[in-house]
Amino acid sequence: MGFEDQLKEECGVFGIWTPEGSGLSPAHETYAGLFALQHRGQESCGIAVNSRGVIRCHRDLGLVGEVFDQKRLDAMHGSMAIGHVRYSTTGEARRENAQPLAITHVKGNLALAHNGNLVNAPQLRRRLELNGAIFRSSSDTEVLVYTLVQERLKARSIEEAVVNTMDLVQGAYSLCVMSARKLIAARDPRGMRPLCMGRLGQAVIFASESCALDALGASFERDIEPGEVVVVDPDGSVRSLFAKTKAGSALCVFEYIYFARPDSVLDGASVELARQEAGKYLSIEHPVGADMVMGVPDSGIPAAIGYARCSGIPYGVGLIKNRYIGRTFIQPGQDQRERSVRLKLNALREAVRGKRIILVDDSIVRGTTCARLIKLVRDAGATEVHMRVSAPPFRHPCFFGVDIPGEEELLAHGRTVEEMRQIIGADSLGFLSVDAARKIARGCRLGLCDACFTGEYPMEVPRQAEKNIFESEIDT
Repeated sequence: MGFEDQLKEECGVFGIWTPEGSGLSPAHETYAGLFALQHRGQESCGIAVNSRGVIRCHRDLGLVGEVFDQKRLDAMHGSMAIGHVRYSTTGEARRENAQPLAITHVKGNLALAHNGNLVNAPQLRRRLELNGAIFRSSSDTEVLVYTLVQERLKARSIEEAVVNTMDLVQGAYSLCVMSARKLIAARDPRGMRPLCMGRLGQAVIFASESCALDALGASFERDIEPGEVVVVDPDGSVRSLFAKTKAGSALCVFEYIYFARPDSVLDGASVELARQEAGKYLSIEHPVGADMVMGVPDSGIPAAIGYARCSGIPYGVGLIKNRYIGRTFIQPGQDQRERSVRLKLNALREAVRGKRIILVDDSIVRGTTCARLIKLVRDAGATEVHMRVSAPPFRHPCFFGVDIPGEEELLAHGRTVEEMRQIIGADSLGFLSVDAARKIARGCRLGLCDACFTGEYPMEVPRQAEKNIFESEIDT
């Protein structure tokens, strides 16, 4: 998926509890974990550290390596920490919306990091405001924090308050919560956002993806179950509670298609193998005669390999990515969009000249970047360019933390495959079927949410999603 036309990652959360005398620095370990999760969000990041019940937090706009340096990390002493990398799904990219959020209330200190999106955040926020709450951000995470605090005032413990909060909020979420004495991880009752647990010696770690555990040399222990609340007590003992709300599981299928890192394993299924399976099914469903299969770096490459293996058509490298242009690369003016694509990707002329090419990418959103990529390959000398997409067509918005544009901006909305093919300029166009998308995550223990393709949402959703729904209420 081209960088200007790509879906934005959701968010990433991380948490660690360390025993006294372990020699581990929670801040440094969290920093490394967030680096491994950087692909999930590049707008802002933050780390909160607990030192003897006092929570100190630093967060700002920018990448992990830009927001934190050695001096700042060295000053963040403590026994527990949580961290967050953010891409905004509700609320603009502003420092006030960066996470974790840390607050002090009548029963103590609290910090929270959240991945996901709450579909009933407007109703919850209105209720809180009528009770006197004052909001500083436009993020639904602040709504979640205040809801949790209200429940904490009535509950006997922070974990009981988390369980009670899960009965009030609706949507997708994975949480890391840190109180003065405990570290808590929680996953929504449908398991829509990934969350796992690992250990580094006696330290207990929570992370959005298993790749963050690998980065620390930690061992993977298990995935957090849908609706589960895992509590790490002050002595390091671990126990579980479950939300009262029961629902069928619905892990976001796009975690396997695009969002998660290929070296992660989510709920029992390898992301890399899932993408190769998608390519295999694409080859079966949309065969075509060609000389070479090539993937759009990076997320289209595993599917291209799967397509090549199944079809018998050789796989080759035909596009080179400029690794020094990050995902936050500033876009030029509208009249320079084609140049911006060439700055990030260039075709290997000797590899594609005179050949019939199958170009595999993970998805098509608006179609503008896809069209430019096809032109790029043609300009390099390809005689035919057949586009294959390892996801079904996007036809519906997502309300659960994926920044899919409104229906009117989606290439697939109201168009046939042939009409889309003509717009992007491919010789042929094939999408993965919904049935195949449901099969790619071999070994996954959960059901999958594919509402962005089918319109079949796992819960009641608002009629329209407004990303910056609270912005008008804040004087900037």
